[in-house]
Amino acid sequence: MGAVRDTFRLLHIARTLARHDALVPREYLDAMPPSLKFARFVLGVGPTKDKDLPPGQRLSRALESLGPAHIKLGQVLATRPDLVGGDIARALEHLQDSLPPFPTTQAKALIESELGKPLAAIFSEFGEPVAAASIAQVHKAETAGDPPRAVAVKVLRPGIEKEFARDLSALGLFARVAERMSREMRRLRPIAVVEALAVSVALELDLRMEGAAASELAERTKGDVDFRVPAIDWNRTSERVLTTEWIEGTSVRDAATLEAAGHDPKRIARVVLRSFILQSLRDGFFHADMHPGNLFVDEQGRLVAVDFGIMGRLDQQMRRFMAETLAGFLARDYERVAQVHYDVGFVPPYHSLQTFAQALRAIGEPIFGRPANEVSMARLLQQLFDTTRRFDMQAQPQLVLMQKTMVVVEGVARGLDPGFDIWDASRPVVERWMIEQMGPEARLRDMGEGVTALGRLARDLPQLLRNAESISQMLADGGLRLHPDTTREIAEAQIARTRHVRVALWITAVSAVGILAVFLL
Repeated sequence: MGAVRDTFRLLHIARTLARHDALVPREYLDAMPPSLKFARFVLGVGPTKDKDLPPGQRLSRALESLGPAHIKLGQVLATRPDLVGGDIARALEHLQDSLPPFPTTQAKALIESELGKPLAAIFSEFGEPVAAASIAQVHKAETAGDPPRAVAVKVLRPGIEKEFARDLSALGLFARVAERMSREMRRLRPIAVVEALAVSVALELDLRMEGAAASELAERTKGDVDFRVPAIDWNRTSERVLTTEWIEGTSVRDAATLEAAGHDPKRIARVVLRSFILQSLRDGFFHADMHPGNLFVDEQGRLVAVDFGIMGRLDQQMRRFMAETLAGFLARDYERVAQVHYDVGFVPPYHSLQTFAQALRAIGEPIFGRPANEVSMARLLQQLFDTTRRFDMQAQPQLVLMQKTMVVVEGVARGLDPGFDIWDASRPVVERWMIEQMGPEARLRDMGEGVTALGRLARDLPQLLRNAESISQMLADGGLRLHPDTTREIAEAQIARTRHVRVALWITAVSAVGILAVFLL
């Protein structure tokens, strides 16, 4: 029954995409196999005002028309150009997340159900929505207690989990069947795309995870005098409700408004950029949705971030790689930047290091000597990733999300200060991090960690030797033997795999009948 439901849901999605000429865009028809051309003919391409737009923008409009779940799916895909391609990702960045609010009565009922108390026992005042997006909306409220505190209450849209589950199930069916039946689709990795969506959406639909992200960022940045995070009210937070401190501040949207409130827009621009770079390099955990609507300046002149649904992480290797890359470009030392790529294995050794350094020089040299407002770090990183792909470097999702966030951060900084010098503002942060991570003290710390690792190895060595001896004895006695439970699980997995193949073929047949029925109707 689920497969039939997924099939009809897919038909609805496909017809909507087709009406916007976003399912099999006309621009790609020559490269498409006959089966996809036939599908395009069957589903048709309805008249639309979007017909003159590029394919990515047509897809964006189609997702908007499909509703909140698809808007959020599109926004997630916008952060993964490594999966959908740069052109599509850039078009999806402009998906509108502002939607009509749902009734306050529904929000109150959901809060009472989630927190297990009457609303009056939780909040002494509860206002109408102040913002509504694809997944949730926000209300201003006051806590019940002495003294009452102003808070922001984020509430998930009713039924949004079921809507996402329904669409992800349908998309998962499409991805599995497509990869089994098309070599080209296997190259595009639709299963990986759906899996990435599922992970991201699962995190965003559990508001406790957003609260945990805010709490972690607050802990990591507690020593930063120019940046802070609203406090989480865990007693009024659950899977579907998130309560945080209410922020009274000035939005960074408008430099004139900031100046009227007594703040220096140029200083705020530096704080925005440096906060992002500090979070990325020092902490390895950064706010990945730093658009103007999520950034405020409080009375003390501190930058305050809200909405922690999308966060990025960089492991230690990636952080060092990014710092050395930026430092190398700042010093115009292109062989150093090239060597960093080879050291971490991003560029295969069969490519010439000198040729790669030459390609990096072609990126870096044009930016030096140009006016500050024409130099973009985000553009440089994009050109770097485009170039490295020509040298067979695999996409690194961690770095891609950092680069996408850098685009937004630069836009905020330039909006506050049109002559903002990205490199001058970032240099002290990068250089300080390099000294802390690669100076004498850091090397002594690394040596200490190495000694600790050797100690753990020495501790575990007897057990490792016993395991090796057991394996050797098994081989001498005629081969490795699996535990009966392990053998049974492998057999069941193999049966399931075969069954999935049969189910996929059956679903494909049902889908074909469904499409034919639509065509005949």
